[in-house]
Amino acid sequence: MIFVAGSANLDFVVRAAHIPAPGETVLGRDFKTYPGGKGANQAVASARAGGVTTHMLLALGADAHATTLEQSLQQAGVHCHIVRDAQQATGTAFICVSDDAENAITVAPGANQSLRAADLPALDGFSHLLLQLETPLASVAAYARAARAQGVTVVLNAAPAQALDDELLALIDVLIVNQGELATVARHQGNIAECLAGIAVPTVVVTLGAHGCCARYAGQVLMQPSFAVQSIDTTGAGDTFCGVLVAALSQGEAMAQALRHASAAGALACTRAGAQSSIPTHAELMDFLASQPVTTAAQTQALQRYCGFAS
Repeated sequence: MIFVAGSANLDFVVRAAHIPAPGETVLGRDFKTYPGGKGANQAVASARAGGVTTHMLLALGADAHATTLEQSLQQAGVHCHIVRDAQQATGTAFICVSDDAENAITVAPGANQSLRAADLPALDGFSHLLLQLETPLASVAAYARAARAQGVTVVLNAAPAQALDDELLALIDVLIVNQGELATVARHQGNIAECLAGIAVPTVVVTLGAHGCCARYAGQVLMQPSFAVQSIDTTGAGDTFCGVLVAALSQGEAMAQALRHASAAGALACTRAGAQSSIPTHAELMDFLASQPVTTAAQTQALQRYCGFAS
């Protein structure tokens, strides 16, 4: 079983030709709201696409947004542990999605800031605790410390990007970052290989967008090239990756296989609009994987060069 502690937001999404530059006003087109938030997205991905029993600790306000988010989690089969904060609005995110499927996101945390160290229940029976950085950093550290004390594997998706101290990093078993987050955590602007060398976490997984992903694991570096899909919205793809990766690892999958499953799930999420609404079912994920060719040596070598592991 997996326990996720983190954020839940209602996403306000507008599509436009491109993402506005500073000071620019862009005329958008479609507008919709979707359940989101990094923690909630990852919990849904673990339960729906990963097919694993998943619990989540989250905080919600006393408003209509809270009902929408709670219903989305329950429909995905996530078991919710909810902190109610009548003084704060439920978290929201404002997202612009461009015609080339990229996005720009601003988050108003609201009730997400209400999560405290004492809110985490006992983790008996759970194999992994999955955390992010959209809730108070002190609470994230407290949850990691509690999980470590109970023998639970601690996974941190260090997003949104921020510098992390050595004390918190020492509590992490698996760190998941994108390229920008990797540079922030490593405090280094070099290539992937150089940044990985500066992070003292046993396992580090780096998502590389359209290039794929890589992992430093058990003394080796693993490469997983991307899957070719027609992207329409990348919102939630990284969260889908995180949830499915941890779900696969919790079921005893080898890291290489877990990376393949997570990459495929993230790719599928890019083919649909929204965050939680874009996450595939486990059956859809398995069907997609069955249709994909085996990764070639040339693809792997190209990714190694991109990351700085080969000339």
